[in-house]
Amino acid sequence: MRPMSYGQGGPQSQWDPWKPQSQQPWSSGADDGSPDWAALAEASETRNKRRRLLFIAGGGLATVAIGTAVAMAVVSANGGDPQAGPSNLPASASIPGSGGATPSFAPTSAPPPLDPEDFISSAKKDTAPLSADGLFPGKQLTMSGTVYKKGPTADTRSCATAAGGTLPKILTANGCTRLMRTTYSNGGIAVTVGVAVFDTAAQATKAKAQTNDQSIVRSLFGKGVKPFCDGAFCRSTRNAYGRYAYFTISGFTSGKDVTTKDTKVFRTGNDLAQFTANQIHRRGQAQASAAANR
Repeated sequence: MRPMSYGQGGPQSQWDPWKPQSQQPWSSGADDGSPDWAALAEASETRNKRRRLLFIAGGGLATVAIGTAVAMAVVSANGGDPQAGPSNLPASASIPGSGGATPSFAPTSAPPPLDPEDFISSAKKDTAPLSADGLFPGKQLTMSGTVYKKGPTADTRSCATAAGGTLPKILTANGCTRLMRTTYSNGGIAVTVGVAVFDTAAQATKAKAQTNDQSIVRSLFGKGVKPFCDGAFCRSTRNAYGRYAYFTISGFTSGKDVTTKDTKVFRTGNDLAQFTANQIHRRGQAQASAAANR
């Protein structure tokens, strides 16, 4: 008979059904030493549930990641939102230099451009030398492809003496200080341009507004230009720009009357009226430029 021992075998090992070296705990009471199969089945089921949950969660994250990648690919393939600007941004989705710093610009001291019309609107600012040859330089001019030969010029401070019809009274009443005339001709047609000078633009504008079809400048002939518009019907124009009112009278050097069918006469008058307006404007430009460079 073997002697009985008490407490032999050391501490009881913790049994884990998933560890091959662990031992099944001793059961208390009348245990027949067989494993607790119900407990093993319950533990196994618990672990299987945990694995399924982890798998489902992982699959969901993968689906979200794939969906995001597809959405980004679609936006890129469509070229981006046309309302949001170009889509070729860096991979970091940040625009270079788009930090919080406010861009700075070097201060500029350039003054606004001066208005040429401001210089030709009053005698106080319109101080550049003025003459008929200054407004109408050279021996000829070209407008709309037509060459007009320059004839005689005249310059008077007695405005009424160089005007006809209702114009003398209008010029005098509004303070005309000077009337310059020049004649141009081409192919049997001649036109005299008259430029009346006032102290202010308001006076010139008022004078022009008071004119009518009988307000004409006297034709100027000589120096190779035959008399014209001296008793014959002629075509006239009138306008104003700045402190200047300008007029034209055009007709045939043969003395023939001008009719509405004589389009060449009309074009001649229009060309010279436009040239006169251009010259007055250039006068303002020159003075504005000189003032800006002082």
